[in-house]
Amino acid sequence: MTTAPQPEATAASGPPVTTGVSEALAVARKATIRRVGYELGLVIPARKTQPIEGVESVFFLLSDNRLPVQLDFKAATGNLRSLSVNGQSVVIDHRNEHIVLPVAALHLGQNEVKISFIAGELSLNRNDDYLYTLLVPDRARTVFPVFDQPDLKATFKLKLIVPQDWQAVANAPLRDSIFADTSATLARTKRYTFATSDSISTYLFSFAAGKFTRVNRTMNGRPMTFLHRETDPAKLRLSLGPIFQLHADALAFMEQYTGLRYPFQKFDFVAIPDFQYGGMEHVGAIDYKASTLFLDEGATQDQVLARSNLVSHETAHMWFGDLVTMQWFNDVWMKEVFANFMADKITQVAVKNANYDLKFVIDHYPAAYGIDRTAGANPIRQPLANLQDAGSLYGNIIYHKAPIMMRQLERLMGPEAFRDGLREYLKTYAHGNATWPDLIKILDARTPADLQAWNQVWVNEPGRPVFTYRSLGNEKSDRFKPQLHIHQQAEDGSQRLWPQQFEVLIEYYRARTEHRLIRMSSADTLLWLPATPRRIVFNSDGLGYGVFPVAEGLAGQVSALENPVSRAAAYVNLYENMLRGEENTPLELLNAYRQALTSEPEELNLKLLTGQASAIFWQFLTPAQRLAVGPGLEQDLWTALQKNPSPNSQKQLFKTYQSIALTRPAQARLYQIWQTQQAPAKVKLTEDDYTALALALAVRDYAAPAPILPAQLARITNADRRQRLQFLMQALAADVATRDAFFASLKDKAGRAKEAWVTAALGYLHHPLRQVTSEKYLPASLNLLQEIQLTGDIFFPYSWLQATLGSYQSPTAAATVRSFLAARPDYNPQLRAKLLQAADDLFRAEKLAH
Repeated sequence: MTTAPQPEATAASGPPVTTGVSEALAVARKATIRRVGYELGLVIPARKTQPIEGVESVFFLLSDNRLPVQLDFKAATGNLRSLSVNGQSVVIDHRNEHIVLPVAALHLGQNEVKISFIAGELSLNRNDDYLYTLLVPDRARTVFPVFDQPDLKATFKLKLIVPQDWQAVANAPLRDSIFADTSATLARTKRYTFATSDSISTYLFSFAAGKFTRVNRTMNGRPMTFLHRETDPAKLRLSLGPIFQLHADALAFMEQYTGLRYPFQKFDFVAIPDFQYGGMEHVGAIDYKASTLFLDEGATQDQVLARSNLVSHETAHMWFGDLVTMQWFNDVWMKEVFANFMADKITQVAVKNANYDLKFVIDHYPAAYGIDRTAGANPIRQPLANLQDAGSLYGNIIYHKAPIMMRQLERLMGPEAFRDGLREYLKTYAHGNATWPDLIKILDARTPADLQAWNQVWVNEPGRPVFTYRSLGNEKSDRFKPQLHIHQQAEDGSQRLWPQQFEVLIEYYRARTEHRLIRMSSADTLLWLPATPRRIVFNSDGLGYGVFPVAEGLAGQVSALENPVSRAAAYVNLYENMLRGEENTPLELLNAYRQALTSEPEELNLKLLTGQASAIFWQFLTPAQRLAVGPGLEQDLWTALQKNPSPNSQKQLFKTYQSIALTRPAQARLYQIWQTQQAPAKVKLTEDDYTALALALAVRDYAAPAPILPAQLARITNADRRQRLQFLMQALAADVATRDAFFASLKDKAGRAKEAWVTAALGYLHHPLRQVTSEKYLPASLNLLQEIQLTGDIFFPYSWLQATLGSYQSPTAAATVRSFLAARPDYNPQLRAKLLQAADDLFRAEKLAH
């Protein structure tokens, strides 16, 4: 094979040949290329160390053949074996992650490019006996040559040759599967031939193959296939029925809401051990994290709701994202906001006794505030010059602030007008691509509100408002009726305004109360009251967005609020005010929450409450305060556990007790529970729970008669879960040298292959009880960030940072972050923002300590 010379790009040669997929390249290709199709064949050996051989034909219509055409391929040039264009063998010109097709070989109209290659493995996720693709946002080009941009949708015809005992699934229906003898190195194999897929964006192309169990069921007349590797009989018995039913319910809801039938040829799904995300919406072959789907008798209400939301989210993507796809990844948030927005609606219907409003507050507000309060906050819609940076756009703003924004928009327009606008959008752009302005134009025609101005502050700018109020007047004077003046100002001090609606609960003397709807369309709103208020609880419906005033004494009286949504909103608001250094100190708020542990009856609120209590304990109390308050907090949790009648709430309290246990008696109690496998009260602990308990004891260096983690490993029979624990044991080793060697292994990409394992391991490596020996890892961890962005999946950079920095509170750790950024004034702005987001609690802990 020879490689062509590498000339400098000029205007006459089209867009420059640069790394990634630039917006300029994408626009140029969209203008001249259409009707793309791929025929792809891959030979997958049983041993993951052997290369995957591939052959490919790329078909496309070209309207201008005066310039070279760039095919994206982010792999070594040596992976390319041969190249022909329209039957003519051409010299391989591969540079800066692109195969440059020469003008002389290109035709006006139909073109066919044939390529023989070795598949790139950056995104093939190869394991010993299975593999799967995960190609969002621009990872298809890391596996095979492709036009890797969302608005060049294409059909795919896939053939896979795999070991004979492997199963396989892909986007399109299976046409046939045939056993075959091949070379001696492959032994007996099986060839899977799939039909031509629907027209889809390249990031949605997918296949999974390996030793999976195949389950076929028909739901509401629709055949469904499910591949999984679960071996626990209890999980299989309790989960398979709900998994299929949740998908059927979600499909039925989406068809009814959108007015459109399911738009693709088939509907299958796969459960992947330690999948990088909760799920991925591949057309016809959805991937899920197995642990989220397979629940057992110890599952909490939160886990049941999370499974429903996950299934509903990925199913909703079939319409929002797959049927209508963003034109460019700057609008990736559009598909995510509608998937979450619809998932909340579906779960309200699909899960019995689900409190939609309560779940909405708990799911979205803390996560959105966790980013929007930081110096690295980003707007919902962000610019994107190159797809190689698209992963940095993902995060809690698009997954959690955007649904809040969309619900405010639905309230502004009215549910029917909003739904009808979405139906028009889906029908107009079906099987194509659209932008956010395209949708805003459709919705704007259905409401008298000024959506352009509304859109500017909610979508195009970061941040949140801070609300203040003054209560004026005297109920004893007819001349001076009581008034409530409410004011909003941006948290950054600017005069930006967030048009929105929320309720206030006004409590008067003599036990009178009323709920008043506040419409904030300007900086100030005046509310006339019938009497002087005794107390005002802001955002009592939980739908307002921002930091709200806290009524005096509310921290210790939240349980007196009758509505569970009001209590959830109050917990969130108390925590946000604490972080701003207002109202309650961390210790004061934790003491107030200790009183609420036995009085909060709602399981979801108890999860929120205990999560905040744990965060305050580890992140915002000083070590001395932890030692002082720890024994009492342990006792409060154990007492609350014994008194609470709900097994699920008891389990939540037990997990929090396990999280904060500092004293030897508490740790001895946990060890006894682990050793005997006898859970307290009505708590139901599973194998996964006992593994988590063993890990909690190990990070505390609990002096057991025999090593705990090897004993727990011996209890586990599932191969995937055994491998996970073996990986984590390195980060939890009692000796520092082993932990040092483990961290050193993460500097190599191979050591970071299982990202979910890495994130979990980092949490233990940097646990507050281990930080004396782990803080030295921080500089190297930050130095790895850019490489992690290029080699890891979309959520991994922030997960890496959060797991690394999330529990630190020392001035030296904060100084490490500040020094890192100060020394790099030209650092990648998206990564700078991610670092500021992840370090926000660290900076606040430092400030609150003083």
